[in-house]
Amino acid sequence: MSSSLTGPRKVLTRVRIPVNELALGMHVIELDRPWLETDFLLQGFIIKERAEIDSLQRQCAFVYIEGVAHQLDVQPEPDAKRPGLLSRFIGNKLNRPAAAQEPSPLPPSKPTEQTRTTYINKIDTEQEMQVARDSYSSAKTVAKNIMEDLRIGRMLDMNQARNTVDEVVDSLLRNDDALVWLTKLKNQDEYTAEHSLNVCILSAAFARHLGHDEAEIRKIGLAGLLHDIGKAKIPVEILNKPGALDANERALIKQHPNLGRSLLMTSAAVENYTIDVAYSHHERVDGTGYPRALQAHQIPYYAKLVAIVDTYDAITSSRAYDSGRASMEALEIIYNSRNSHFDADLTVEFIRCIGVYPPGAIVVMTNGEVGIVVESNKSSKLRPKIILVKDSAKEWQEKRTIDLNQGAQDKNGKPYAIAHEVPNKTFAIDIKAFLDEGWLVFATT
Repeated sequence: MSSSLTGPRKVLTRVRIPVNELALGMHVIELDRPWLETDFLLQGFIIKERAEIDSLQRQCAFVYIEGVAHQLDVQPEPDAKRPGLLSRFIGNKLNRPAAAQEPSPLPPSKPTEQTRTTYINKIDTEQEMQVARDSYSSAKTVAKNIMEDLRIGRMLDMNQARNTVDEVVDSLLRNDDALVWLTKLKNQDEYTAEHSLNVCILSAAFARHLGHDEAEIRKIGLAGLLHDIGKAKIPVEILNKPGALDANERALIKQHPNLGRSLLMTSAAVENYTIDVAYSHHERVDGTGYPRALQAHQIPYYAKLVAIVDTYDAITSSRAYDSGRASMEALEIIYNSRNSHFDADLTVEFIRCIGVYPPGAIVVMTNGEVGIVVESNKSSKLRPKIILVKDSAKEWQEKRTIDLNQGAQDKNGKPYAIAHEVPNKTFAIDIKAFLDEGWLVFATT
């Protein structure tokens, strides 16, 4: 087939510029150093706020941006950009690959732009925190009781489970930071019960972020609470084994989706969607999951959603055989597994939901001081509210709250900015101890 001129057309080009020439709206596609050596988790983003320019100027001398040239040409070739690039959690759309490479659309239970519900926090984090702590404590007791009752042959009390989820969702609808904050308070000796509760909370928070209505949020929260219910039939000594599992033990652990399905199918007043999630949350979109090696289109939507949350909480939790990792590291692992293990669209939305620096994260500032994120900033993900607890020498200092969105400055008059996140208990900082001792007073300035 002969080609013909199509007239002027836009051609994407790669332009190198020094960082002092960066401006809002530029699409950064490459740095002068490896991405993993910077605090930019995902590769490629459109600059939407001044804080991103400041961060690039601190870490790079020059970057490459996407430019546009005009030329006469024959029929255009398909766009050769890499798919899957994401702005750094601040809301711009993904750069879509060519239409032939688009993933299958999500099932209709994911809200569309026209049908999604938008939520706002009705009260601030400080007001909700005490209520959330009580809710978390009682819900954790229920989660433990569910597992212990099933171990000794009792029936699942679905009314109790639903009431617990209702309490969790009510808190999230008032303020979505407080309970998410509390999912950071992890106890290694109570991992199974805490994990089920944390997945409930984070799944419901994710559903809120996606714009599901309240009824759907409660369903997704309940599915999260019960996703690992099959582990009630796995011996505790295997679940809590400090060393590597042998082949037989691994095979037994991988039976928990089947066991969960059986338990729920024999329970009174159980909903089918909870069975779907218990049975399918270890399925992977490339067909490598278990127990049935389902393909992407065969995996229920709720199970795809809970699978991401389940992995995130597991990576950030300390267990008998592994130490918990920082939130950003967990998000990077999940992002790198999009389209293989996890649904790509849901992966991106989950990263936006959790944010760069979530409540409860321990962060090192660019001047060396260390603080704890107590409240996220919905309009500026890079500028949360932080309680500073250690000085640049990593010695304890009198705590004080700073709001990065208000341009807080250090004693040398330089604006505070976050350098990077570290796991809990780094620098002897234990966020659970801080909360228990009443140190984290949100209104303190």
